[in-house]
Amino acid sequence: MSVRELVVLGTSSAVPTRNRNHNGYFLRWDSHGILLDPGEGTQRQMRLAKIAATDITRVCVTHFHGDHCLGMPGIIQRLARDRVPHPVRVAYPAEGEPYWRRLRHASVFHDTSVIIGQPLTPQATDVPGDKDLRITTLPLDHSIPCQGYRIAEPDGWRMLPDRLHAHGVHGPQISALLRQGAVTTDDGRTVTLADCARPRPGQVFAFVMDTGECPNAVELARGADMLVIEATFLDAETHLAQAYQHLTARQAGRIAARAQVRTLVLTHLSERYDHTDEPHFVAQAAQEFDGTIVLACDLERVPVPPRATTHHP
Repeated sequence: MSVRELVVLGTSSAVPTRNRNHNGYFLRWDSHGILLDPGEGTQRQMRLAKIAATDITRVCVTHFHGDHCLGMPGIIQRLARDRVPHPVRVAYPAEGEPYWRRLRHASVFHDTSVIIGQPLTPQATDVPGDKDLRITTLPLDHSIPCQGYRIAEPDGWRMLPDRLHAHGVHGPQISALLRQGAVTTDDGRTVTLADCARPRPGQVFAFVMDTGECPNAVELARGADMLVIEATFLDAETHLAQAYQHLTARQAGRIAARAQVRTLVLTHLSERYDHTDEPHFVAQAAQEFDGTIVLACDLERVPVPPRATTHHP
């Protein structure tokens, strides 16, 4: 049975806390296992979440600040130690190539050839490698080069049994109609896919880390079923968010509202806050966004919402 869920491995920002590890997120999407921004301690968090190295098929790094990438050496060496047999593509900003090389070979180990680096220029929009997923990346507004990610299932069609029956399409003709777009029925009529089905939008997951408010953050999240986004500060620290090119919870909610997101997941909380502050993150985001809001917690599993019934805007 296919599973589509976000496994939260860490939710702090620059400094981990007693209850929040450095960043780390694992998107389980059918046969894909996409690890995003593995900060320190990600390998241990994976073990606690019962995620194996062999579950990883791809890694996406937004930028090379330590809380988003210092878990990479451990992950790479675990992939080698466990003899992961399949390719593992690692996408990262091309401007950070020297840092990638250091992380890739941070210490002595028996190396593996399955890791494929994918440096991303700011102009690149599609990350190659998967036929059944489209991964799009756009630059964000941070103090160093930083890329956000959009992971989208291709749009499809939902067959309508009553229409199929009315048009005399049956048996192998149904799969042929889906594959070819049109079939000839037994009585010689041509029936198109639009006659017997309605468009089914593919699910969309968006990942937006360290950034100020910017158009690309909205574009990456456009119509997303789930948006995972940094919410480092509360309103009282808006000046710090601006100075360090980060978001407040309210600003994250505003981006979600503009993009017409369905589920908003807030994360990357500053270490200055404790559990008594946590309700304020949801409350302030809710001032801008009226959809479902989740304040991420370490080792939590958040299901990707079921497919929408209409096309994304």
